[in-house]
Amino acid sequence: MIKVAIVTVSDSTVAGTREDLSGPALEQRVAELGWTLKQRALVPDDRTLIAKTIVNLCDCDVILTTGGTGLGPRDVTPEAVKLIAEREVPGFGEMMRTEGLKSTIFAPLSRGGAVTRASTLIVMLPGSPRGAVDSLNAICSLIPHAVELLQGRTEHKEKLGGSS
Repeated sequence: MIKVAIVTVSDSTVAGTREDLSGPALEQRVAELGWTLKQRALVPDDRTLIAKTIVNLCDCDVILTTGGTGLGPRDVTPEAVKLIAEREVPGFGEMMRTEGLKSTIFAPLSRGGAVTRASTLIVMLPGSPRGAVDSLNAICSLIPHAVELLQGRTEHKEKLGGSS
């Protein structure tokens, strides 16, 4: 069972001027995938707070962040995650942007992607509900195998037409 935490990054949601729609949309998708939601968090667009929140959730297998991946001056999620990341997983961001192009020309402007910290996979998703869920859908079939590898289960298995 994959244990997941969801972190919504949004100044306006923290301030109470905007409803968090992406976090609940991801929560629903996580349930549909049969994964277990362990925790939800809401933080402003602040590098230090984002990084601290993620570190505190690293007892989960996967942390999904939503928001702060664009080009706006307050979009700092990738920078915050880089502060605590050990390794990048560049293929996840590539897959998310490629899939996103099917529905919006703006997909390449997302700086979302994935990194690891110890045995936790951290995935940075866009802030819109559709963008977050579509991006997760683009990579969700790879996440169980990524979690297995991060937990040291590295035996070669044929999955999705490839091997580890």
